[in-house]
Amino acid sequence: MKKLVFLCLMLSLPYIGVSQSIFGKWRTVDNQTGQEKSIVEIYEEDGEVFGKVIDIINPEDKDALCEKCEGDEYNMPVLGLVLIKQLKKIGNFYKGGTIFDPERGKKYKCRLVIDKDDPNILQVRGYIAFLYASQYWQRVIE
Repeated sequence: MKKLVFLCLMLSLPYIGVSQSIFGKWRTVDNQTGQEKSIVEIYEEDGEVFGKVIDIINPEDKDALCEKCEGDEYNMPVLGLVLIKQLKKIGNFYKGGTIFDPERGKKYKCRLVIDKDDPNILQVRGYIAFLYASQYWQRVIE
C-alpha cells in the first residue's frame, strides 16, 4: 500500500509543477465586462518574463491595429503584440516590469501570481502609483 501511495505521488509531481507555473497560455478576461478577449502566452527570455498576444477571441478584432501604441509598436497588429515585459520572480510573485493595455493605450507596472486556491487562475494586477486593478486570467488547457 505504501508503495502505491509513493508511486502515485511521484507520478503526480511533474503535473503539480507544471500546473503551478505562470508559463503557458492564458485566456484574458475583461474585469468590467467578463468578456473573453484574447489568448496570451507567457514565456521566459533571458531570465525575464514576457507575455505575447497569440490569439484574439472575437473574429472581428483579429486584424486590429494598436493605434494607441507608441514607438515601433504604433499601428502594428495587436495579434503578436508583447503586452507583458521584463517581469522577474520575486518570492511568489512576478513583478518589476510592465503590462500594456492596447485598448486604452496605457502602460502599468505589473504583478502576476497564481491564485492560491486554483492553479488555473492567474491574477494579473496593473498599478499606477498605489492604485491598482486586477484581472483574473484562465489557463488554457490543451
